[in-house]
Amino acid sequence: MTGDDPTVLHLDQFLPHPPAKVWRALTEPELIARWLMPGDFRLEVGHRYTMRGVAMPGTGFSGVVQAEVLTFTPGRMLRLGWRDAAPGGGAGVDWTVTWTLEPEGTGTRLFLTHEGFDPDDPSSGGPTRSWAAAGGPASCPPWRRSWTASPSRTLPG
Repeated sequence: MTGDDPTVLHLDQFLPHPPAKVWRALTEPELIARWLMPGDFRLEVGHRYTMRGVAMPGTGFSGVVQAEVLTFTPGRMLRLGWRDAAPGGGAGVDWTVTWTLEPEGTGTRLFLTHEGFDPDDPSSGGPTRSWAAAGGPASCPPWRRSWTASPSRTLPG
């Protein structure tokens, strides 16, 4: 899951859908709301938006994310900036999340790069420790299924 850099998490998952369908799950607000969090996403560089989810007290996550579209390559890559929107910074997160899609056979290999973990901060002490505090095993963040398998469930067949 991670390399030698404790500030970055790398995941990849095969999805049994063509890249165009996976891209829709990453960029259409009504589909994003089904697998991640509802928000006013718009595929436009510089667009700032808010997503609302479930607070995770064990990690200090407020449940509200302020995000910004940093860059994208249509159908191929989407990079977002994420911050906890709680007053005082919530868990103090300042992340960059990048999804990259690659065609693979009849499906898509979805890569996630999640950057910005602070190894010196107990609430963001690295990609596995911070999510272990939320109740998941240290070897597998509990949200991994949400960020890789759930987009697939959003787009049946």
